[in-house]
Amino acid sequence: MDLKSVERISKAIGDPHRIKILQAVKKQGCLPCADICNMIDLTQSSISHHVKQLTDAGLLIAEKEGRNVRYTLDKKLLNEYTRFLATFA
Repeated sequence: MDLKSVERISKAIGDPHRIKILQAVKKQGCLPCADICNMIDLTQSSISHHVKQLTDAGLLIAEKEGRNVRYTLDKKLLNEYTRFLATFA
């Protein structure tokens, strides 16, 4: 894993709202944006901003379903990131 990816992921998960979003998506497996808005007490525009940061970092995969978008975790990337962090242990 290159350092730019590590930096991007670290910045993305540095916000508690983004961690809550990741936890919600992990728990449900696949989650539409509207459901994320219902689970986390933020405005839709704030959720969209946070989801974009997570998607840009590669942590969430967006799957378009008609007019809706569903999000899943990129478990492969998360595993690479945690393996990288484990080198510091």
